[in-house]
Amino acid sequence: MATDFTQEIKDLRSTMASVREVTDLTALEQQIAEYEQQAAEPSLWDDQERAQQVTSGLSRAKAEHDRVVGMDARIDDLEALVEMGQEEDDADTLAEAERELVKVRKAVGELEVRTLLSGEYDERAAVVTIRAGAGGVDAADFAEMLMRMYLRWAERHGYPTKVMDTSYAEEAGLKSATFEVDMPYAYGNLSVEGGTHRLVRISPFDNQGRRQTSFAAVEVVPLIEGTDSIDIPENELKIDVFRSSGPGGQSVNTTDSAVRMTHIPTGTVVSMQNEKSQIQNRAAALRVMQSRLLLIKKAEEAAERKELAGDIKASWGEQMRSYVLHPYQMVKDLRTEHEVGNTSGVFDGDIDGFIEAGIRWRKAQEKADAQG
Repeated sequence: MATDFTQEIKDLRSTMASVREVTDLTALEQQIAEYEQQAAEPSLWDDQERAQQVTSGLSRAKAEHDRVVGMDARIDDLEALVEMGQEEDDADTLAEAERELVKVRKAVGELEVRTLLSGEYDERAAVVTIRAGAGGVDAADFAEMLMRMYLRWAERHGYPTKVMDTSYAEEAGLKSATFEVDMPYAYGNLSVEGGTHRLVRISPFDNQGRRQTSFAAVEVVPLIEGTDSIDIPENELKIDVFRSSGPGGQSVNTTDSAVRMTHIPTGTVVSMQNEKSQIQNRAAALRVMQSRLLLIKKAEEAAERKELAGDIKASWGEQMRSYVLHPYQMVKDLRTEHEVGNTSGVFDGDIDGFIEAGIRWRKAQEKADAQG
């Protein structure tokens, strides 16, 4: 059936009208002008922290503005391409328009999803922690598979990542790992990945080739910024130092540079071992600790403790997504019903569909709760 380009373009323009309404380009342009004015001040770099806030704020505002304006231009170009193909009855030009329509439709959809990220910390960078749950060595292997999945997702999009801590299991895989994804809206996107993930497969570690179910927990917190007010008294922190280790417990460091930080009142524990010195690991651990405590504080204020990442249990009855490799191949999100059959693609980082469905589902839940 021939594509109804007129209707398709009309739908794209309608979606973009909603995006512009939410984005408020006029306010964004005023914000850019204010940032540019501040950036032009000769004394700006006298205060390094403020200078970084101004430059990163300007960069984010410009990117947001250009993303919307640029999309309008892409739709205009698509319309011109269609008109040219139809006027000249040129099949090749119309085929090119078909291909461009698919790309523009996907890009507009992503832009629409971005407008749904309006939470207090959604535009922050994210700190992701993955922990092996029930399932023994298979769970540790699954935790490592999930870590690779998220790092590949970030790599596909060109988002910088930094592995902050890895605790290897004895036989294979990871007990836990923590990494940072440093891009605007990393937390808003990845926060919907928080929860218990379940893997069903023939275990490569079972010499009888039996099917094994294993679990891993994913926790996502926003990266704190200098403007966040979280002061932790020294007497509330217990700090242990130990030697960094590699796979199988092999020592990769001859000095006690790794740091384990415990917040005594809440029992929150953060480990860091991937920096070169104890001082750097301590600073990184403190930053993640502050991020976690900030979420706890906000959750207490809003009486939403049940939604806290720390409440995730990596076991039966708690899973939010299943990855089934046997007897059939399917990854299914149990909240959104979004599912795909290409399991290898998912484990290679193709998870945008799950993230988008999760964001839409969360927004619908918020709307339903508000109407209550």
